[in-house]
Amino acid sequence: MTTAAIVGTGMIAGVHRRAVLLNGGTVAGVLGSRPERSEAVAAEWGASAFRSYEEVLESDVDVVHICSPNGTHHDYAIAALEAGKHVVCEKPLGMSVAEAERMADKARESGLVATVPFVYRFHPVVREIRARRIAGEFGEWNLLHGSYLQDWLLSPGAANWRVDPVAGGRSRAFADVGSHWCDLVEWVSGERLAELTAATSIAYPERPSGSVPAFDRSATDLPLAPVSTEDSALLLFRTERGVLGSATISQVAAGRKNRLWFELDGSLGSAAFDQEQPEQAWLGGERGAQIIVRDPAAPYPDSARLSSLPAGHAQGYAQCFESFVADTYAAIRGEKPEGLPTFADGLRSARIVEAVLASAESRRWETV
Repeated sequence: MTTAAIVGTGMIAGVHRRAVLLNGGTVAGVLGSRPERSEAVAAEWGASAFRSYEEVLESDVDVVHICSPNGTHHDYAIAALEAGKHVVCEKPLGMSVAEAERMADKARESGLVATVPFVYRFHPVVREIRARRIAGEFGEWNLLHGSYLQDWLLSPGAANWRVDPVAGGRSRAFADVGSHWCDLVEWVSGERLAELTAATSIAYPERPSGSVPAFDRSATDLPLAPVSTEDSALLLFRTERGVLGSATISQVAAGRKNRLWFELDGSLGSAAFDQEQPEQAWLGGERGAQIIVRDPAAPYPDSARLSSLPAGHAQGYAQCFESFVADTYAAIRGEKPEGLPTFADGLRSARIVEAVLASAESRRWETV
């Protein structure tokens, strides 16, 4: 049985906890930003409250799930690996490419399992699209395009620690969700971004300091702080094999809650996927198109493996996260599951984010 410590008490920490428990693991304890927060969440979860990160490292847990603000990721992950703990770390790995490089190097040198929750890889129909690509069904790619749109920061009164570059990093929308899009499209298509040009925009020059839920528009008494991290980004890129692509990223797109969408257009066929409709995918051909649905009976072993429910019984994000943790824990046991995103993938993401920021500033094409 795998024993875990969870560092962080926000929404995503709860998602990690659920996945640990559903995979037969035990959450030994939780560490929050303040002792009283640790105690409150520990009582809710039926776990222990860690008093410090040092106490986490001194415990006998097998794996540390790092779900705390981005600025803590580097130091926490390095310390955990040095203490002999496996690590699951939310992205971005670090606040810079240099930090991400140190983390990836440490993970490789340690021989421990260190993974990053690029969980959209675990949608069964995504696995099917990838399998069809590997089988040559789409031919050579002509164009890769899509978007990742959310609206949780649409209100000028909404704020979050991610807006603060000290806690969240120099990039917000792209590092937070654009990173998912790039990871998924590279992994499914088999292409790798080689160079890109990007532009970014900020919807509101100021937001309330601290954290304000998107639905709470009454918090008008909080002081305003300047916003320097982007709400939206546009990306035009060329892959190592010369395929063109584009992506639109936004956290202020009204009505879009979590819409990661991509279309991959090939010489023999196309494929499209929408994360808000995760049970199906669109396949296009010269003579027409069809909708395929998730089905554990489909002849694609990895897709079938991740179909935990019968066809017609909806799976979604939570099952993706469950499958990601399952494969992480399988790797801890010595297995080698297909498509498990590691710190090497987190480093790759950091390099793409850095190129996006550099291009937005220089207004030139930048090499990834």
